[in-house]
Amino acid sequence: MGFVLMSKRELNRLDVLARLDGGGLTPSAAADLMRLTLRQTYRLLKRYRNGGAPAVADQRRGQPSNNRLPDVVRDHAVALVREHYADFGPTLAAEKLAERHELRVSRETLRGWMRQAGIWLPRAERKRFQQPRHRREHLGELIQIDGSEHRWFEDRAPPCTLLVFIDDATSTLMELRFVASESTFAYFETLKGYLRQHGKPVAFYSDKHSIFRVSNEDAAGGDGMTQFGRALSELNIEILCANSSQAKGRVERAHQTLQDRLVKELRLAGISSIEAANAFLPAFMADYNRRFAKAPASEHDLHRPMAGTDRLDDILCWREQRYVSRQLVVNYNRMKLMLRPDATTACLAGKLIEVYDFPDGRLELRWKGLALPYSAFDKLQRVSHAAIVENKRLGEVLAWIKEQQDREPNHRGDLVGPRRSSQKAGLLKDRADRLAQVAKSQKPARLARRRCDMEVSAATGQAPSEAAE
Repeated sequence: MGFVLMSKRELNRLDVLARLDGGGLTPSAAADLMRLTLRQTYRLLKRYRNGGAPAVADQRRGQPSNNRLPDVVRDHAVALVREHYADFGPTLAAEKLAERHELRVSRETLRGWMRQAGIWLPRAERKRFQQPRHRREHLGELIQIDGSEHRWFEDRAPPCTLLVFIDDATSTLMELRFVASESTFAYFETLKGYLRQHGKPVAFYSDKHSIFRVSNEDAAGGDGMTQFGRALSELNIEILCANSSQAKGRVERAHQTLQDRLVKELRLAGISSIEAANAFLPAFMADYNRRFAKAPASEHDLHRPMAGTDRLDDILCWREQRYVSRQLVVNYNRMKLMLRPDATTACLAGKLIEVYDFPDGRLELRWKGLALPYSAFDKLQRVSHAAIVENKRLGEVLAWIKEQQDREPNHRGDLVGPRRSSQKAGLLKDRADRLAQVAKSQKPARLARRRCDMEVSAATGQAPSEAAE
């Protein structure tokens, strides 16, 4: 007894025909259920009574299509693809067959032919192997860095990020630091601790985060280097970006281990704040390295000593160039910084100076290395409408926005400013927090603005109202 293949629709028709033949349904009702005409229903009923259930199945099943292309066309197309387009996909190969050989075949037909001939495999069937990369031979030759956002304190505190610096040659944890989220300032602080303890490595190995790599290499502005990259260049340290997460597997596997062990250790120690956790990390790192660190292939340490740590603060900060207006005003990060008129600043109108933005909140304006006196008379504004925010900074920025909204529940108008770059938008909360201390020492905005107008008028010889314009 053979088997008959039937589709779901054919099985439903078989059930309706059986009920119709047994008198359980009228022909009109059966036709409605099968969505057929009354004439076709009688035809199927006759086939069912003469041949039984197999007669309901499609008689063309297993037979070649009447509309199929001749075998000679298929063989010719496959031969052309094998000879000229063996590494092409079906869509592109079909286009080239039509353009260059005047052979028009649909891409899906060609896809089936190429699969049957073994020329092309779907993406799901392709086997890819990630070749293992051998460890570097020396300590300090390559340091993998990455941030891991996680609920490190479980339900005792909000999620935060752990910055991990791990040596490629030994899997030694070189530096750990809990931060609110990945940012340039957070990496600056972590790097400062690393350099003071270990010295300068040969290279860092990171992902393609905008902190380490300029996403748009063809951008008209800038020098093609991020702030973190600029700092490493001044320190003579190379930065390399991995093309995939598997390439920096050491730090990725360290994340998995830390998200298991470190979370439990913090729970046992009763730690639920970033400050307490950072104080706990040195002891944890020593125990971790004792258990999991490997011996390097070569005992030679490639870390280079720091010639001097005095310049670290000037290197590990955010630095940008800004023009000085005719009123000796510098616009930076939605603030107006007023240079105090003196013999040096009077000649700087229209010239470029450099803004040094330090992680601890300090701001310095420098011209050829000389610090310039200034006063700030515009406070930080709200986040601009449609500002671009990095995904890894989204939680922190939203928390800051909510805090500002709670402080000003009746505020109805957003100050719309220019769109910010993805890297700079993440610094808004850092700037707000670090300016809080500066704002305490400032006089009311009206008095500060009046004093600045008077200073400008004294320097330019204009009336205060004209200088303000």
